[in-house]
Amino acid sequence: MKKLFSVVLATTLMFAAVGCGSSTTSEAPAADAGASEEVATEEAMTIGLVLPTLTTEFFVTIKETAEAYAAETGLNIVILDSQDDAVKQSSNVEDLITKKVDGILLIPTDSDAVATAVEDLNAAGIPVITLDRSANGGEVLSHIASDNVAGGVMAGEYIVELLGGAGKVVELEGVPGASATRERGEGFNIAMDAAGIEVVARQTANFSKAEGLTVMENILQAQPEIDAVFAHNDEMALGAMEAIDAAGRSGEIKIVGFDASADAVAAVAEGTMAATVAQKPDLMTTTGIETLLQAIAGETVPESVPVELALVAE
Repeated sequence: MKKLFSVVLATTLMFAAVGCGSSTTSEAPAADAGASEEVATEEAMTIGLVLPTLTTEFFVTIKETAEAYAAETGLNIVILDSQDDAVKQSSNVEDLITKKVDGILLIPTDSDAVATAVEDLNAAGIPVITLDRSANGGEVLSHIASDNVAGGVMAGEYIVELLGGAGKVVELEGVPGASATRERGEGFNIAMDAAGIEVVARQTANFSKAEGLTVMENILQAQPEIDAVFAHNDEMALGAMEAIDAAGRSGEIKIVGFDASADAVAAVAEGTMAATVAQKPDLMTTTGIETLLQAIAGETVPESVPVELALVAE
């Protein structure tokens, strides 16, 4: 085990949350003048963080939290953007294997497609932990995420409350194959089925604001009766909000999103969105890094670590 680890692990105990940083890979700080030559020349530990995209605030927050953690501790973190492309994500993982990183934090673009990359990490002896979205294959030491099913239920039950137990709703789904899509949808539909509320349209908008706008425009034309919309993330919710406003139906249709992005929270405060389910990407990130460092040190880590959720409502 590289000697910087003891310093990094000690520092992690002081972390409750971190702010924004500026660089993707942080260099280790210079050794104290009195340090031994061995410690002064020891290479800093390096871990990888493979993101699905940097087009949403949620993943940008994860990136910035990791950068700030690296700057504070001297840990090297190589951060790679997969641009919502499962093939590129596999290539990013292979690059990190070639660099012989000490461990990887991975947020799958596609939970099924990423299995081969996880298996490659296993073969290379590199520990891997998933954040936010799970991998459907290979050996992942720990999965750290919000309870997306519970979050979907939370959003659905709030919509039931808003509608007084009756109405017609639309569901905007995330990227097909992503565990967050499957789990948030599962939870939401548990709430809809329990209340007997009809989901009149269910379409993917790939976690994209632009697609949320376009898909919602089409649904509004096809479905004249809509009382509420649940979007699997805030980007799609904000896109749907724009389409609803353009159609002159703002205030008539309740919109609930997921992630509590700054724009969504502002929209809730303004009354243009009804609610959003708040995740804690900063806490998820620091917990992920600390858990990975423990695993690298040979410690046993929990198979899953839940990160709490909260409803932000008007």
